[in-house]
Amino acid sequence: MKGRLFLLSLFIPLSIFAFSAKVIDAKTLKPLKGAMINDEIKTIYSDINGTFSVDNNKTFHIKAYGYKRFSFDANTTQKEFKLQPITVKALYLTFWGANTNSKTIKNILNIVKKTEINAIVVDVKNAYGLTSFKTNFKQANSYGASRQRTIKDITKFIKLMKENDIYTIARIVVFKDEIQASHNPDYAIKKLNGKIWRNGDKMAWVNPYDKRSHTYTIKIAEEVAKAGFDEVNFDYIRFPAKKGLKFCKENTQKNRTEAISNFLNLAQKKLKKYGTFISVDTYGNVCWEKGDVGIGQTIKSLAKHADYICPMLYPSGFSKGSFNVKHPSEHPYIVIYRSLKHNEKIISMKRMRPWLQSFRDYAHKKRSYKKVEIQQQIKATQDVNTSGWMIWSPSSRYNINYFKKED
Repeated sequence: MKGRLFLLSLFIPLSIFAFSAKVIDAKTLKPLKGAMINDEIKTIYSDINGTFSVDNNKTFHIKAYGYKRFSFDANTTQKEFKLQPITVKALYLTFWGANTNSKTIKNILNIVKKTEINAIVVDVKNAYGLTSFKTNFKQANSYGASRQRTIKDITKFIKLMKENDIYTIARIVVFKDEIQASHNPDYAIKKLNGKIWRNGDKMAWVNPYDKRSHTYTIKIAEEVAKAGFDEVNFDYIRFPAKKGLKFCKENTQKNRTEAISNFLNLAQKKLKKYGTFISVDTYGNVCWEKGDVGIGQTIKSLAKHADYICPMLYPSGFSKGSFNVKHPSEHPYIVIYRSLKHNEKIISMKRMRPWLQSFRDYAHKKRSYKKVEIQQQIKATQDVNTSGWMIWSPSSRYNINYFKKED
């Protein structure tokens, strides 16, 4: 009899030992429905009461749109997890400005201390293919990708950001990559005559249809996640806006959007175990087009795999007459507000975080973008309740007075 009881105990379902807990908003203390709880393999979602159950003996990550990520060990006795809400208010930091001794980063840190800015977007892999710190990815290092690195100690860099309570976003340029393309001509994008194609700034691109180009960049993204960045931002995650190029596949809209989705799907799988958020950059006009504008991007297709969509809604990027105004750059609020509002039936505004313009208008009346123009753009994001915004200045020069709250 004792032997039978022993045998039966071996077959007690493992679910009996599952870990259960609750996710709530740290400020309102209300339960969070739909929070994503994942390990390295699977993702489950909290229910209407914020509750969830997972297996024991693992480390899990909790993500929810508009909140900071949270990690826990399922052996903990804690039964309630409070997620900190965040509206990301980010400044772009150039590849060269990322040096912790640079005037650029010192100015940004000062702005963070004295204004509402709480995040940075830093170039980790730029359009040439250089990485701002030396990763453990041997292939990229063998190409010399880290030879001009500006962050000598990535651990100290992240520590400095966390000491200043800065949400860290790593910008990774994906398919525009001179170093990778020149070292792998077999999967570089070609002209019809078979020669490597380079765009106007003499940069080669790798073929988005070729999965070797996916694996390469995602390896770097994994290094970013390991380093402790809160989010990976994929830029140039598209086909070139150029006709007459040679690809290994028929270059149809279906094939293009599928290639970009395949990249993001792999990125999701590889970054899952780190709990890192994923965001993707798009042209501003992608917010308005039904098709993929020839580059493999639609809001709907990107939203299936990315946490946040970041359209570049620079008013100077829209043609004369758009939005029923003669010069869109003269109406920054209208451009941002209408572009976002146009997509609220496709994606939650909590998953939209646009790039805003902080540079002189180049397309219309050459208007300088100062405090008024920047604040009008920010107000538009607030009026549609986005999860935040990111400011693009090509030189990373910012005026602290533009971001101070009005008395």
